[in-house]
Amino acid sequence: MNINPNRLVTRLRTSLITVVLGTGLASNAGAAELPDFADLVEKNAPTIVHISTVRQVESRRPILDPELEEQLRRLNPGEELDLNIEELPEMRQRGAVGSGFLISADGYVMTNNHVVVGADEIKVTLNDRRVFDAEVIGLDEPSDLALLKIAADDLPFVEFGDSDALRVGEWVLAIGSPFGLEFSAAAGIISAMSRSSPGQFVRGRSTYNYMSFIQTDVAINQGNSGGPLFNLDGEVIGINSQIVSSTGGSNGISFSIPSNVAMNVVAQLKETGNVERGLLGVRMQEVDYALAEIFGMDLPRGAFVDEVQADSPAEVAGIRNEDIIVDFNGHEIEYFTDLPFYVGQYRPRTEAEVTLFRDGEYLTSTVVLGSSPTNSVASVQPEIIIDRRNPLGFRVVELSRETRQVRGVAGVRIAELNDGPGKEAGLLVDDVITALNRQQITSPEQFADIADSLPESGFVSIRIFREGQGGTTRALELTP
Repeated sequence: MNINPNRLVTRLRTSLITVVLGTGLASNAGAAELPDFADLVEKNAPTIVHISTVRQVESRRPILDPELEEQLRRLNPGEELDLNIEELPEMRQRGAVGSGFLISADGYVMTNNHVVVGADEIKVTLNDRRVFDAEVIGLDEPSDLALLKIAADDLPFVEFGDSDALRVGEWVLAIGSPFGLEFSAAAGIISAMSRSSPGQFVRGRSTYNYMSFIQTDVAINQGNSGGPLFNLDGEVIGINSQIVSSTGGSNGISFSIPSNVAMNVVAQLKETGNVERGLLGVRMQEVDYALAEIFGMDLPRGAFVDEVQADSPAEVAGIRNEDIIVDFNGHEIEYFTDLPFYVGQYRPRTEAEVTLFRDGEYLTSTVVLGSSPTNSVASVQPEIIIDRRNPLGFRVVELSRETRQVRGVAGVRIAELNDGPGKEAGLLVDDVITALNRQQITSPEQFADIADSLPESGFVSIRIFREGQGGTTRALELTP
């Protein structure tokens, strides 16, 4: 068969053009599916407010330095320097800006607590440029939310959506005043759910957490705080609160308060001016692979109970140390940070069902939530009585009689720590060991006997008391 070279080249060119055009058409078709936020912005822009605050702060007083004064005189020979600072004002004004939004026709405004807390004067500027003095109805530091009121009626206001129904990857839109640029819009997607703010954790344990943030890649900057986060239906599903940044500007990681949390807080602030949260009364940590294997769980999940506080609602309900809480009142507890968040959504004296994993079985208990702060565990300062070594890489000693009687703690103290399973598990000198391999410890001899009978490999649990943290359970990995 004879092939005309010119015809072959023509066919190849035609094919390439077809592929390129097809690709371009596909790209254009994909681009056409991207959301258009224009209608959403036009409808909701009138509900957004710009917030400016003024607070009185102490003036920075100059430091009187005799050497500096002498140098100034030398630089200005023959002149009488006025270095008297007595007439400088003791106080000065400091301004700040933020964002907010109207939640009712009669002038209720929501914003962040950190935008208005401590302010002596709060001004709210509407989208139509009217300016109002704002009254603080209530502040809630744990959720970083504030409720304000302005004297106006017949105002446009937002509709709230269900933040529990959000999915990662959904489009969202923020409107606010970044760097004072009023009523600016920025779009992005939901990057993650149930995030905890950086700084809320110390060594993998929660220090304070009543929040489970929505993470987005929306360009949130200074001044966006307190503004709304909309879904494509034009509903507020979050309140912009924090960013993670190495420069102070947007790095594509921002955190928003879920709308369902905000609605609960607003209802209480309107009713009483403050927010009450339930209390379970447990210290906890994450269930990692090692703890799941030790306690017989198929997959790591839930909140591991390190310590049940004395006389707490958890103790009354029969919850024990080393229980794993997997559900709280119908909310699945996937990570330990979920538990305080869900507990905090209920008021004191609320009855709630708790599902526990204990000794390979699932149990259900009813707890009546409290509102008192958790009891602090007294620090342990034992004295050395006798010495006994063990094969786990550390040396233990007996507690003093005073510690056992006054502090109510039984166990042994780590007096010396070397390389080994204990050090790898994060144990420290002066930790008090109260249980090993789920067996209570009362003396160095008993501890040594248990340590000698441990398997050559695998994971075993060790329970310790540490100053400032109370009781906690760790996993020791044994290797042959």
